[in-house]
Amino acid sequence: MSKLNIPIMADLAAQGKNPEVLFWVGCAGSFDARAQKVVVAFSKILNEANVDFAILGKEESCTGDPARRAGNEFVFQMTALQNIETLNTYKVSKIVTTCPHCFNILKNEYPALGGKYDVIHHTQFMQTLIDEGKLVLKGGGAFEGKKITYHDSCYLGRANNVYEAPRSLLEGLDNDLVEMERSKSKGLCCGAGGAQMFKENEPGDKRINIERTEEALGTGATIVAANCPFCITMLSDGMKAKEKQDSVMVYDLAELIVDNNKL
Repeated sequence: MSKLNIPIMADLAAQGKNPEVLFWVGCAGSFDARAQKVVVAFSKILNEANVDFAILGKEESCTGDPARRAGNEFVFQMTALQNIETLNTYKVSKIVTTCPHCFNILKNEYPALGGKYDVIHHTQFMQTLIDEGKLVLKGGGAFEGKKITYHDSCYLGRANNVYEAPRSLLEGLDNDLVEMERSKSKGLCCGAGGAQMFKENEPGDKRINIERTEEALGTGATIVAANCPFCITMLSDGMKAKEKQDSVMVYDLAELIVDNNKL
């Protein structure tokens, strides 16, 4: 952590600097211990690729996505307008985020309130860094030949049709990608979307994250790759329920790249 260079937007602005990219950390990345590991991993990649970036730090607030999904439009709009004012004050034009929920709402729903930015999910951004030669995946790394299955998060997949960038990243790790029965446009939700993460279960025979975990285990993969902090939580809980947490690991794609390149 001591070697990480994570500039704060306000500090750079005081120096008259305007970074190329704002890294939107998100609530999960700020407060959830597991998601914080993903933030650290992605920050290492940004540093490795010499990306000119910064975070808002204490000036970043929740995007308002959970409030809107739960039906509280007033809280969403008040939160969003506050964020837009902050972003526009710093003349932000490009945003990258590790959370598909933040990605979706910043990209597709903030423009109606005056917040128009170039919003990119970190899987897309990492693939662009590879395409531009700024990030090179080392061959023969930690995941060579290992069976990995990939879980499509709802807000990156069906909501925004981003399917290929994450898979291209996995191909670069020389692993054996095995798809679940339901994938891409027919992928199954982990169970956390639509503010479900924050409420009690509804009546039923099985939790949806258990259903998805069983599909992942059915592939024979030893690693489940994900791109969303909520999906990672739900799938990890599913592995614990199946007592597979020690044999099948759930990782964000940024973590896989950091481990592969030993960053």
